[in-house]
Amino acid sequence: MKAHSVACSALFVLVCLASGAAQTGVPTYHNDNSRTGQTSSETFLTPRNVNVNSFGKLFAYDVDGYVVAQPLYWPGVSIANIGKRNVVFVATQHDSIFAFDADHPGNGRPLWSVSFINPSNGVTTVPITEQGCGSGTGYTEIGITGTPVIDSSAGILYVVAKTKENGSYFFRLHALDITSGAEEPGSPIVISGYVRGKNGTVPFDTLPQLQRPALLLANGTVYVAFGSNGCDSHAHGWIMAYTYDGTSFQQVGIHNTSPNVAAGGSLWQAGVGLAADISGNLYFATANGKFDADSGGPDFGDSIVRLGVSGGILGESDYFTPYNQGTLAANDLDLGSGGVLLLPIQQGSTPHLLVHAGKEGTIYLVDRDNMGHYNPNDNSQIVQCLTKAVGAMFSVPIYWNNRVYFSGKADALKAFSFTDGLLSTSPIRQTGKLSVVGIPSISANGNTNGIVWHVLGTSQKTGKLAAFNAMSLVKLYDSEMQPVRDALGGVAHFITPTIANGHVYVGTQTQLLVYGLLPTAHLTKGDTQTRSLGVPVTH
Repeated sequence: MKAHSVACSALFVLVCLASGAAQTGVPTYHNDNSRTGQTSSETFLTPRNVNVNSFGKLFAYDVDGYVVAQPLYWPGVSIANIGKRNVVFVATQHDSIFAFDADHPGNGRPLWSVSFINPSNGVTTVPITEQGCGSGTGYTEIGITGTPVIDSSAGILYVVAKTKENGSYFFRLHALDITSGAEEPGSPIVISGYVRGKNGTVPFDTLPQLQRPALLLANGTVYVAFGSNGCDSHAHGWIMAYTYDGTSFQQVGIHNTSPNVAAGGSLWQAGVGLAADISGNLYFATANGKFDADSGGPDFGDSIVRLGVSGGILGESDYFTPYNQGTLAANDLDLGSGGVLLLPIQQGSTPHLLVHAGKEGTIYLVDRDNMGHYNPNDNSQIVQCLTKAVGAMFSVPIYWNNRVYFSGKADALKAFSFTDGLLSTSPIRQTGKLSVVGIPSISANGNTNGIVWHVLGTSQKTGKLAAFNAMSLVKLYDSEMQPVRDALGGVAHFITPTIANGHVYVGTQTQLLVYGLLPTAHLTKGDTQTRSLGVPVTH
Protein backbone atom coordinates (compact mmCIF):
# COMPACT_ATOMS: atom_id res chain seq x y z
CA MET A 1 0.00 0.00 0.00
CA LYS A 2 1.26 3.44 -0.89
CA ALA A 3 0.65 6.58 1.13
CA HIS A 4 0.34 9.81 -0.82
CA SER A 5 0.31 13.00 1.25
CA VAL A 6 -1.27 16.25 0.11
CA ALA A 7 0.95 18.98 -1.29
CA CYS A 8 0.14 22.63 -1.92
CA SER A 9 -0.13 23.82 -5.50
CA ALA A 10 2.69 25.94 -6.84
CA LEU A 11 0.18 28.50 -8.07
CA PHE A 12 -1.36 28.96 -4.66
CA VAL A 13 1.66 28.95 -2.39
CA LEU A 14 0.67 31.94 -0.31
CA VAL A 15 -2.79 30.62 0.43
CA CYS A 16 -1.59 27.20 1.42
CA LEU A 17 1.05 28.63 3.71
CA ALA A 18 -1.56 30.84 5.36
CA SER A 19 -4.36 28.30 5.71
CA GLY A 20 -2.80 24.82 5.51
CA ALA A 21 -5.92 23.82 3.59
CA ALA A 22 -5.94 20.36 2.06
CA GLN A 23 -6.71 19.97 -1.63
CA THR A 24 -9.52 17.88 -3.00
CA GLY A 25 -8.83 15.25 -5.61
CA VAL A 26 -10.98 14.17 -8.53
CA PRO A 27 -10.44 10.39 -8.51
CA THR A 28 -13.49 9.37 -10.54
CA TYR A 29 -15.85 10.57 -13.25
CA HIS A 30 -17.97 13.55 -12.12
CA ASN A 31 -16.15 13.62 -8.79
CA ASP A 32 -18.04 10.98 -6.80
CA ASN A 33 -19.96 7.72 -7.13
CA SER A 34 -23.27 9.59 -7.01
CA ARG A 35 -22.09 11.39 -10.21
CA THR A 36 -23.06 14.82 -8.84
CA GLY A 37 -20.43 16.65 -10.90
CA GLN A 38 -19.51 18.80 -7.91
CA THR A 39 -16.14 20.19 -6.95
CA SER A 40 -17.44 21.59 -3.67
CA SER A 41 -14.28 23.05 -2.10
CA GLU A 42 -13.12 25.38 -4.89
CA THR A 43 -11.93 28.53 -3.13
CA PHE A 44 -10.13 30.30 -5.98
CA LEU A 45 -12.57 30.47 -8.89
CA THR A 46 -15.61 32.63 -8.19
CA PRO A 47 -18.28 34.38 -10.27
CA ARG A 48 -16.42 37.62 -9.51
CA ASN A 49 -13.08 36.65 -11.00
CA VAL A 50 -14.06 34.27 -13.81
CA ASN A 51 -14.25 36.75 -16.65
CA VAL A 52 -12.33 37.41 -19.84
CA ASN A 53 -10.00 39.90 -18.15
CA SER A 54 -8.99 37.72 -15.21
CA PHE A 55 -9.43 34.16 -16.47
CA GLY A 56 -8.11 32.31 -19.51
CA LYS A 57 -5.87 29.62 -20.92
CA LEU A 58 -2.64 29.23 -18.97
CA PHE A 59 -0.86 26.45 -20.83
CA ALA A 60 -1.35 23.24 -22.82
CA TYR A 61 0.16 19.78 -23.03
CA ASP A 62 0.34 17.79 -26.27
CA VAL A 63 -1.12 14.28 -26.31
CA ASP A 64 -1.21 11.58 -28.99
CA GLY A 65 -4.95 11.16 -29.65
CA TYR A 66 -8.49 12.24 -28.87
CA VAL A 67 -9.18 12.78 -25.19
CA VAL A 68 -12.62 11.29 -24.57
CA ALA A 69 -12.23 10.34 -20.91
CA GLN A 70 -12.53 13.03 -18.23
CA PRO A 71 -9.11 14.06 -16.86
CA LEU A 72 -8.54 12.93 -13.26
CA TYR A 73 -6.64 14.88 -10.61
CA TRP A 74 -4.76 13.83 -7.50
CA PRO A 75 -2.66 16.08 -5.22
CA GLY A 76 0.73 15.43 -3.68
CA VAL A 77 1.86 12.44 -5.76
CA SER A 78 5.50 11.46 -5.17
CA ILE A 79 7.28 11.20 -8.53
CA ALA A 80 10.71 9.53 -8.56
CA ASN A 81 13.62 11.98 -8.98
CA ILE A 82 11.17 14.90 -9.11
CA GLY A 83 9.31 15.07 -5.81
CA LYS A 84 5.70 15.67 -4.89
CA ARG A 85 3.45 17.08 -7.56
CA ASN A 86 -0.22 17.68 -8.05
CA VAL A 87 -0.98 15.47 -11.04
CA VAL A 88 -3.62 15.43 -13.76
CA PHE A 89 -4.05 12.06 -15.50
CA VAL A 90 -5.13 11.99 -19.15
CA ALA A 91 -6.20 8.97 -21.22
CA THR A 92 -6.32 9.00 -25.03
CA GLN A 93 -7.93 7.02 -27.80
CA HIS A 94 -4.39 6.20 -28.94
CA ASP A 95 -4.13 3.87 -25.92
CA SER A 96 -1.91 6.11 -23.82
CA ILE A 97 -1.99 7.45 -20.27
CA PHE A 98 -0.18 10.70 -19.46
CA ALA A 99 0.57 12.06 -16.00
CA PHE A 100 1.15 15.83 -16.15
CA ASP A 101 2.14 18.41 -13.58
CA ALA A 102 -1.24 19.97 -12.84
CA ASP A 103 0.09 23.40 -11.86
CA HIS A 104 2.68 24.52 -14.41
CA PRO A 105 4.05 23.10 -17.66
CA GLY A 106 7.80 23.14 -16.95
CA ASN A 107 9.42 21.68 -20.05
CA GLY A 108 6.06 20.57 -21.44
CA ARG A 109 6.81 16.87 -21.00
CA PRO A 110 4.73 14.49 -18.89
CA LEU A 111 5.90 13.33 -15.49
CA TRP A 112 5.40 9.87 -16.92
CA SER A 113 3.47 8.24 -19.73
CA VAL A 114 2.63 4.70 -20.81
CA SER A 115 1.38 3.24 -24.08
CA PHE A 116 -0.52 -0.01 -24.46
CA ILE A 117 0.26 -0.50 -28.15
CA ASN A 118 3.31 -1.86 -29.96
CA PRO A 119 2.78 -1.49 -33.73
CA SER A 120 6.06 -3.21 -34.62
CA ASN A 121 4.67 -6.35 -32.99
CA GLY A 122 1.20 -5.99 -34.46
CA VAL A 123 -0.46 -4.37 -31.43
CA THR A 124 -2.44 -1.25 -32.38
CA THR A 125 -5.57 0.67 -31.51
CA VAL A 126 -8.77 -0.41 -33.25
CA PRO A 127 -9.59 1.55 -36.44
CA ILE A 128 -13.08 3.00 -36.15
CA THR A 129 -14.05 1.32 -39.43
CA GLU A 130 -13.56 -2.09 -37.79
CA GLN A 131 -15.51 -1.32 -34.63
CA GLY A 132 -18.73 -2.79 -35.99
CA CYS A 133 -21.02 0.24 -36.15
CA GLY A 134 -19.09 2.65 -38.36
CA SER A 135 -18.08 6.12 -37.28
CA GLY A 136 -21.13 7.24 -35.33
CA THR A 137 -18.97 8.64 -32.55
CA GLY A 138 -16.74 10.71 -34.80
CA TYR A 139 -13.62 9.04 -33.40
CA THR A 140 -10.88 7.87 -35.75
CA GLU A 141 -9.65 5.04 -33.53
CA ILE A 142 -10.69 3.21 -30.38
CA GLY A 143 -8.24 2.83 -27.52
CA ILE A 144 -9.12 4.19 -24.07
CA THR A 145 -12.67 5.54 -24.13
CA GLY A 146 -14.02 5.10 -20.60
CA THR A 147 -12.70 7.40 -17.87
CA PRO A 148 -10.26 5.57 -15.53
CA VAL A 149 -10.65 5.57 -11.75
CA ILE A 150 -8.09 6.17 -8.98
CA ASP A 151 -7.89 4.12 -5.79
CA SER A 152 -6.29 6.84 -3.71
CA SER A 153 -5.62 4.62 -0.68
CA ALA A 154 -3.60 2.17 -2.76
CA GLY A 155 -2.13 4.72 -5.19
CA ILE A 156 -3.49 2.79 -8.19
CA LEU A 157 -5.10 4.03 -11.40
CA TYR A 158 -7.40 1.47 -13.05
CA VAL A 159 -7.93 1.82 -16.79
CA VAL A 160 -9.33 -0.31 -19.63
CA ALA A 161 -7.59 -0.27 -23.02
CA LYS A 162 -8.85 -1.83 -26.25
CA THR A 163 -6.28 -3.16 -28.72
CA LYS A 164 -6.09 -4.98 -32.03
CA GLU A 165 -3.41 -7.67 -31.88
CA ASN A 166 -2.53 -9.39 -35.14
CA GLY A 167 -6.17 -9.56 -36.20
CA SER A 168 -7.75 -10.25 -32.80
CA TYR A 169 -9.37 -7.74 -30.43
CA PHE A 170 -8.83 -7.42 -26.69
CA PHE A 171 -9.93 -5.39 -23.70
CA ARG A 172 -7.50 -5.37 -20.78
CA LEU A 173 -7.96 -3.96 -17.30
CA HIS A 174 -4.72 -2.39 -16.06
CA ALA A 175 -3.66 -1.40 -12.54
CA LEU A 176 -1.01 1.34 -12.76
CA ASP A 177 1.11 2.84 -9.98
CA ILE A 178 0.13 6.52 -9.99
CA THR A 179 3.68 7.55 -9.10
CA SER A 180 5.31 5.97 -12.17
CA GLY A 181 2.75 4.38 -14.51
CA ALA A 182 4.29 0.95 -13.88
CA GLU A 183 2.00 -2.06 -14.01
CA GLU A 184 1.22 -3.44 -10.58
CA PRO A 185 1.94 -7.16 -9.98
CA GLY A 186 -0.53 -9.38 -11.82
CA SER A 187 -1.64 -6.55 -14.12
CA PRO A 188 -3.17 -6.41 -16.69
CA ILE A 189 -5.97 -8.97 -17.04
CA VAL A 190 -7.79 -9.78 -20.28
CA ILE A 191 -11.51 -9.08 -19.90
CA SER A 192 -13.63 -12.05 -20.91
CA GLY A 193 -16.64 -14.05 -19.82
CA TYR A 194 -20.06 -15.33 -20.72
CA VAL A 195 -23.60 -15.67 -19.41
CA ARG A 196 -26.37 -18.12 -20.22
CA GLY A 197 -29.58 -17.19 -21.99
CA LYS A 198 -32.54 -19.15 -23.29
CA ASN A 199 -30.67 -19.83 -26.54
CA GLY A 200 -27.50 -21.06 -24.83
CA THR A 201 -24.20 -19.42 -23.94
CA VAL A 202 -23.76 -15.71 -24.69
CA PRO A 203 -20.02 -14.93 -24.91
CA PHE A 204 -18.48 -11.50 -24.47
CA ASP A 205 -17.62 -10.53 -28.08
CA THR A 206 -14.89 -7.90 -28.00
CA LEU A 207 -15.16 -6.45 -31.51
CA PRO A 208 -18.60 -4.75 -31.42
CA GLN A 209 -18.37 -3.73 -27.76
CA LEU A 210 -17.24 -0.27 -26.67
CA GLN A 211 -16.06 0.40 -23.14
CA ARG A 212 -17.59 3.86 -23.02
CA PRO A 213 -18.92 4.34 -19.44
CA ALA A 214 -16.43 5.56 -16.87
CA LEU A 215 -15.05 2.93 -14.53
CA LEU A 216 -16.58 2.65 -11.07
CA LEU A 217 -14.69 1.75 -7.88
CA ALA A 218 -17.11 0.86 -5.09
CA ASN A 219 -16.35 -1.01 -1.86
CA GLY A 220 -13.09 -2.35 -3.25
CA THR A 221 -14.54 -3.63 -6.54
CA VAL A 222 -13.85 -2.19 -10.00
CA TYR A 223 -16.86 -2.26 -12.32
CA VAL A 224 -16.36 -2.08 -16.08
CA ALA A 225 -19.40 -1.49 -18.31
CA PHE A 226 -19.77 -1.97 -22.06
CA GLY A 227 -22.16 -0.99 -24.83
CA SER A 228 -21.91 -0.47 -28.56
CA ASN A 229 -20.32 2.05 -30.85
CA GLY A 230 -23.38 3.88 -32.10
CA CYS A 231 -25.75 0.95 -32.65
CA ASP A 232 -26.88 -2.23 -30.94
CA SER A 233 -26.85 -4.63 -33.89
CA HIS A 234 -24.15 -6.89 -32.42
CA ALA A 235 -23.58 -5.61 -28.89
CA HIS A 236 -25.09 -6.21 -25.45
CA GLY A 237 -24.89 -4.27 -22.24
CA TRP A 238 -22.25 -5.92 -20.06
CA ILE A 239 -20.91 -5.27 -16.57
CA MET A 240 -17.73 -6.99 -15.39
CA ALA A 241 -16.66 -6.80 -11.73
CA TYR A 242 -13.06 -7.26 -10.55
CA THR A 243 -11.17 -7.10 -7.30
CA TYR A 244 -7.42 -6.59 -6.99
CA ASP A 245 -5.46 -7.77 -3.94
CA GLY A 246 -2.07 -6.27 -4.80
CA THR A 247 -0.86 -9.36 -6.65
CA SER A 248 -3.66 -10.38 -9.03
CA PHE A 249 -7.10 -9.59 -10.39
CA GLN A 250 -10.12 -11.76 -9.73
CA GLN A 251 -13.35 -11.54 -11.73
CA VAL A 252 -16.06 -11.53 -9.06
CA GLY A 253 -19.15 -10.86 -11.15
CA ILE A 254 -20.53 -10.62 -14.68
CA HIS A 255 -23.86 -9.34 -15.92
CA ASN A 256 -25.63 -9.02 -19.26
CA THR A 257 -28.68 -6.78 -19.70
CA SER A 258 -30.14 -8.76 -22.65
CA PRO A 259 -29.11 -12.45 -22.44
CA ASN A 260 -32.20 -13.84 -24.21
CA VAL A 261 -31.82 -11.86 -27.42
CA ALA A 262 -29.10 -11.34 -30.03
CA ALA A 263 -28.20 -7.85 -28.81
CA GLY A 264 -29.50 -4.70 -27.14
CA GLY A 265 -29.65 -2.92 -23.81
CA SER A 266 -26.26 -1.26 -24.31
CA LEU A 267 -24.57 0.58 -21.47
CA TRP A 268 -23.09 3.76 -22.88
CA GLN A 269 -24.66 6.70 -20.97
CA ALA A 270 -22.61 9.23 -22.99
CA GLY A 271 -19.55 8.06 -21.06
CA VAL A 272 -21.08 8.64 -17.61
CA GLY A 273 -20.06 5.93 -15.16
CA LEU A 274 -22.41 3.61 -13.31
CA ALA A 275 -23.52 5.19 -10.03
CA ALA A 276 -23.26 3.46 -6.64
CA ASP A 277 -24.74 4.07 -3.19
CA ILE A 278 -22.89 3.53 0.10
CA SER A 279 -24.17 -0.07 0.28
CA GLY A 280 -22.58 -0.86 -3.07
CA ASN A 281 -25.78 -1.09 -5.12
CA LEU A 282 -25.23 -0.08 -8.74
CA TYR A 283 -27.53 2.15 -10.78
CA PHE A 284 -27.56 2.64 -14.54
CA ALA A 285 -29.82 3.23 -17.55
CA THR A 286 -29.90 0.96 -20.59
CA ALA A 287 -30.26 1.81 -24.25
CA ASN A 288 -32.74 0.47 -26.83
CA GLY A 289 -33.53 -3.22 -26.63
CA LYS A 290 -36.06 -5.86 -25.74
CA PHE A 291 -37.87 -5.51 -22.43
CA ASP A 292 -39.49 -8.55 -20.83
CA ALA A 293 -38.71 -8.10 -17.14
CA ASP A 294 -42.39 -7.40 -16.39
CA SER A 295 -43.16 -11.01 -17.37
CA GLY A 296 -40.23 -12.50 -15.50
CA GLY A 297 -37.67 -12.26 -18.29
CA PRO A 298 -34.03 -11.11 -17.99
CA ASP A 299 -34.02 -8.44 -20.73
CA PHE A 300 -33.96 -4.79 -19.62
CA GLY A 301 -34.01 -2.52 -22.66
CA ASP A 302 -34.69 1.19 -21.94
CA SER A 303 -34.77 0.77 -18.17
CA ILE A 304 -33.21 2.25 -15.05
CA VAL A 305 -31.80 -0.67 -13.10
CA ARG A 306 -30.55 -1.24 -9.58
CA LEU A 307 -28.03 -4.05 -9.55
CA GLY A 308 -27.36 -5.78 -6.28
CA VAL A 309 -24.13 -7.54 -5.43
CA SER A 310 -24.46 -10.66 -3.28
CA GLY A 311 -22.02 -13.54 -2.99
CA GLY A 312 -20.28 -12.54 -6.19
CA ILE A 313 -23.57 -12.52 -8.13
CA LEU A 314 -24.68 -9.38 -9.95
CA GLY A 315 -28.46 -9.40 -10.22
CA GLU A 316 -31.28 -6.94 -10.78
CA SER A 317 -32.77 -6.08 -7.40
CA ASP A 318 -35.15 -3.37 -8.66
CA TYR A 319 -35.92 -1.37 -11.77
CA PHE A 320 -38.08 1.28 -13.44
CA THR A 321 -39.15 1.11 -17.08
CA PRO A 322 -41.22 3.90 -18.72
CA TYR A 323 -44.71 2.93 -19.88
CA ASN A 324 -43.75 3.83 -23.48
CA GLN A 325 -40.63 1.67 -23.59
CA GLY A 326 -41.72 0.06 -26.86
CA THR A 327 -42.06 3.48 -28.50
CA LEU A 328 -38.68 4.56 -27.18
CA ALA A 329 -36.99 1.45 -28.58
CA ALA A 330 -38.77 1.63 -31.93
CA ASN A 331 -37.81 5.28 -32.47
CA ASP A 332 -34.18 5.19 -31.24
CA LEU A 333 -35.04 7.25 -28.16
CA ASP A 334 -32.63 5.48 -25.82
CA LEU A 335 -33.42 5.95 -22.16
CA GLY A 336 -29.73 5.19 -21.57
CA SER A 337 -28.34 8.04 -23.68
CA GLY A 338 -27.30 9.72 -20.44
CA GLY A 339 -26.29 8.79 -16.92
CA VAL A 340 -28.05 8.42 -13.58
CA LEU A 341 -27.60 10.93 -10.73
CA LEU A 342 -28.07 9.82 -7.10
CA LEU A 343 -29.41 12.69 -5.03
CA PRO A 344 -28.39 13.41 -1.42
CA ILE A 345 -30.35 11.69 1.35
CA GLN A 346 -33.66 13.47 2.02
CA GLN A 347 -35.95 13.82 5.00
CA GLY A 348 -39.34 12.15 4.83
CA SER A 349 -40.74 8.97 3.38
CA THR A 350 -38.49 8.81 0.29
CA PRO A 351 -34.95 9.54 1.49
CA HIS A 352 -33.15 7.82 -1.40
CA LEU A 353 -33.86 9.30 -4.81
CA LEU A 354 -32.32 9.24 -8.26
CA VAL A 355 -32.96 11.46 -11.26
CA HIS A 356 -32.50 10.67 -14.92
CA ALA A 357 -33.46 11.82 -18.42
CA GLY A 358 -32.83 10.19 -21.82
CA LYS A 359 -33.25 11.09 -25.47
CA GLU A 360 -36.96 11.83 -25.10
CA GLY A 361 -36.11 14.59 -22.62
CA THR A 362 -38.51 13.36 -19.93
CA ILE A 363 -37.24 13.75 -16.37
CA TYR A 364 -37.77 10.79 -14.05
CA LEU A 365 -37.45 11.17 -10.26
CA VAL A 366 -37.36 7.65 -8.82
CA ASP A 367 -37.40 6.21 -5.29
CA ARG A 368 -34.29 4.02 -5.14
CA ASP A 369 -35.92 1.87 -2.43
CA ASN A 370 -39.05 1.21 -4.50
CA MET A 371 -38.31 1.95 -8.14
CA GLY A 372 -41.77 1.08 -9.43
CA HIS A 373 -41.06 -1.52 -12.11
CA TYR A 374 -43.31 -1.19 -15.19
CA ASN A 375 -46.79 0.27 -15.50
CA PRO A 376 -48.17 -0.09 -19.06
CA ASN A 377 -50.55 2.87 -18.64
CA ASP A 378 -48.36 5.72 -17.35
CA ASN A 379 -45.42 6.56 -15.07
CA SER A 380 -47.53 7.34 -12.00
CA GLN A 381 -45.74 4.70 -9.91
CA ILE A 382 -42.61 6.84 -9.55
CA VAL A 383 -42.13 9.94 -7.43
CA GLN A 384 -42.25 12.47 -10.27
CA CYS A 385 -42.28 12.55 -14.06
CA LEU A 386 -41.80 15.77 -16.06
CA THR A 387 -42.64 14.87 -19.66
CA LYS A 388 -40.29 16.26 -22.31
CA ALA A 389 -39.08 18.95 -19.93
CA VAL A 390 -35.59 19.18 -21.44
CA GLY A 391 -33.85 18.50 -24.73
CA ALA A 392 -32.48 15.05 -25.56
CA MET A 393 -30.00 14.21 -22.81
CA PHE A 394 -26.58 12.98 -23.91
CA SER A 395 -25.36 13.93 -20.49
CA VAL A 396 -26.11 13.52 -16.79
CA PRO A 397 -27.85 15.99 -14.48
CA ILE A 398 -25.61 17.80 -11.99
CA TYR A 399 -26.56 18.66 -8.42
CA TRP A 400 -25.64 21.63 -6.25
CA ASN A 401 -27.26 23.63 -3.47
CA ASN A 402 -30.74 22.09 -3.83
CA ARG A 403 -30.72 22.56 -7.58
CA VAL A 404 -30.56 20.01 -10.37
CA TYR A 405 -29.17 21.17 -13.73
CA PHE A 406 -29.96 19.63 -17.11
CA SER A 407 -28.23 20.33 -20.41
CA GLY A 408 -30.15 18.80 -23.30
CA LYS A 409 -29.40 18.85 -27.00
CA ALA A 410 -30.44 22.08 -28.75
CA ASP A 411 -31.96 23.35 -25.51
CA ALA A 412 -31.17 25.77 -22.71
CA LEU A 413 -29.10 24.87 -19.67
CA LYS A 414 -31.90 24.58 -17.12
CA ALA A 415 -31.89 24.67 -13.31
CA PHE A 416 -34.76 23.04 -11.42
CA SER A 417 -35.15 23.58 -7.70
CA PHE A 418 -35.18 20.49 -5.49
CA THR A 419 -37.30 21.01 -2.38
CA ASP A 420 -38.93 18.51 0.00
CA GLY A 421 -37.95 15.64 -2.27
CA LEU A 422 -39.50 17.07 -5.44
CA LEU A 423 -38.27 19.01 -8.45
CA SER A 424 -39.92 22.25 -9.51
CA THR A 425 -42.29 21.53 -12.39
CA SER A 426 -40.49 24.09 -14.57
CA PRO A 427 -37.00 25.60 -14.52
CA ILE A 428 -36.32 28.34 -12.00
CA ARG A 429 -33.42 29.60 -14.14
CA GLN A 430 -32.29 28.88 -17.68
CA THR A 431 -29.98 30.19 -20.36
CA GLY A 432 -30.85 30.80 -23.97
CA LYS A 433 -30.68 27.81 -26.29
CA LEU A 434 -27.17 26.30 -26.43
CA SER A 435 -25.33 24.01 -28.81
CA VAL A 436 -23.46 21.53 -26.67
CA VAL A 437 -20.84 18.89 -27.36
CA GLY A 438 -19.82 18.22 -23.76
CA ILE A 439 -21.17 17.33 -20.32
CA PRO A 440 -21.22 20.04 -17.63
CA SER A 441 -19.46 20.07 -14.26
CA ILE A 442 -19.87 22.47 -11.35
CA SER A 443 -17.44 24.12 -8.94
CA ALA A 444 -18.36 25.87 -5.69
CA ASN A 445 -17.14 26.65 -2.21
CA GLY A 446 -19.81 24.82 -0.25
CA ASN A 447 -23.09 26.57 -1.05
CA THR A 448 -21.44 29.71 -2.42
CA ASN A 449 -19.64 30.78 -5.59
CA GLY A 450 -21.19 28.12 -7.80
CA ILE A 451 -20.04 28.01 -11.43
CA VAL A 452 -21.31 25.63 -14.13
CA TRP A 453 -18.56 24.72 -16.61
CA HIS A 454 -19.56 23.41 -20.02
CA VAL A 455 -18.02 22.70 -23.43
CA LEU A 456 -20.23 24.18 -26.13
CA GLY A 457 -20.02 24.10 -29.91
CA THR A 458 -21.87 23.37 -33.10
CA SER A 459 -19.64 20.37 -33.83
CA GLN A 460 -16.58 18.56 -32.54
CA LYS A 461 -14.40 20.95 -34.55
CA THR A 462 -15.56 24.15 -32.89
CA GLY A 463 -15.65 23.53 -29.15
CA LYS A 464 -15.47 26.35 -26.61
CA LEU A 465 -15.26 26.36 -22.82
CA ALA A 466 -18.03 28.35 -21.13
CA ALA A 467 -18.74 29.29 -17.51
CA PHE A 468 -22.14 30.25 -16.06
CA ASN A 469 -23.06 31.67 -12.68
CA ALA A 470 -24.77 28.67 -11.06
CA MET A 471 -27.36 30.83 -9.30
CA SER A 472 -28.47 33.06 -12.18
CA LEU A 473 -27.17 31.04 -15.16
CA VAL A 474 -25.79 34.26 -16.59
CA LYS A 475 -22.72 33.50 -18.71
CA LEU A 476 -19.51 34.69 -17.08
CA TYR A 477 -16.98 33.67 -19.72
CA ASP A 478 -16.33 31.67 -22.84
CA SER A 479 -13.07 30.89 -24.58
CA GLU A 480 -14.15 32.62 -27.81
CA MET A 481 -14.22 36.01 -26.08
CA GLN A 482 -10.41 36.00 -26.49
CA PRO A 483 -9.90 33.33 -29.16
CA VAL A 484 -6.25 34.09 -29.88
CA ARG A 485 -5.39 33.51 -26.23
CA ASP A 486 -8.03 31.00 -25.13
CA ALA A 487 -9.30 28.99 -28.14
CA LEU A 488 -10.26 25.43 -27.26
CA GLY A 489 -10.08 23.81 -30.69
CA GLY A 490 -11.59 20.49 -31.71
CA VAL A 491 -12.95 18.21 -29.00
CA ALA A 492 -14.61 14.80 -28.75
CA HIS A 493 -18.24 14.02 -28.04
CA PHE A 494 -19.25 14.16 -24.37
CA ILE A 495 -16.04 15.82 -23.16
CA THR A 496 -16.26 16.71 -19.46
CA PRO A 497 -14.19 19.47 -17.81
CA THR A 498 -12.39 18.84 -14.52
CA ILE A 499 -12.08 21.61 -11.94
CA ALA A 500 -9.49 21.39 -9.17
CA ASN A 501 -7.76 23.99 -7.02
CA GLY A 502 -8.20 26.99 -9.28
CA HIS A 503 -7.71 25.22 -12.61
CA VAL A 504 -10.07 23.89 -15.26
CA TYR A 505 -8.74 20.97 -17.30
CA VAL A 506 -10.21 20.19 -20.74
CA GLY A 507 -9.10 17.48 -23.14
CA THR A 508 -9.23 18.09 -26.88
CA GLN A 509 -8.40 16.10 -30.00
CA THR A 510 -4.69 16.84 -29.59
CA GLN A 511 -4.03 18.43 -26.19
CA LEU A 512 -4.86 18.87 -22.54
CA LEU A 513 -5.66 22.55 -21.99
CA VAL A 514 -5.35 24.21 -18.58
CA TYR A 515 -7.40 27.31 -17.74
CA GLY A 516 -7.24 29.45 -14.62
CA LEU A 517 -6.75 32.92 -13.20
CA LEU A 518 -4.25 34.79 -15.33
CA PRO A 519 -0.87 35.53 -13.67
CA THR A 520 -1.48 39.26 -13.89
CA ALA A 521 -5.05 39.08 -12.58
CA HIS A 522 -6.00 40.60 -9.25
CA LEU A 523 -8.87 39.21 -7.25
CA THR A 524 -11.86 41.48 -6.90
CA LYS A 525 -12.87 43.06 -3.64
CA GLY A 526 -14.29 40.48 -1.27
CA ASP A 527 -11.96 37.67 -2.32
CA THR A 528 -9.55 36.85 0.47
CA GLN A 529 -7.12 34.60 -1.35
CA THR A 530 -3.98 35.73 -3.11
CA ARG A 531 -2.15 34.00 -5.92
CA SER A 532 1.53 33.50 -6.50
CA LEU A 533 3.48 31.95 -9.30
CA GLY A 534 6.44 30.03 -7.99
CA VAL A 535 8.32 26.78 -7.80
CA PRO A 536 6.70 23.60 -6.44
CA VAL A 537 6.75 23.27 -2.69
CA THR A 538 5.62 20.57 -0.29
CA HIS A 539 4.72 20.65 3.34
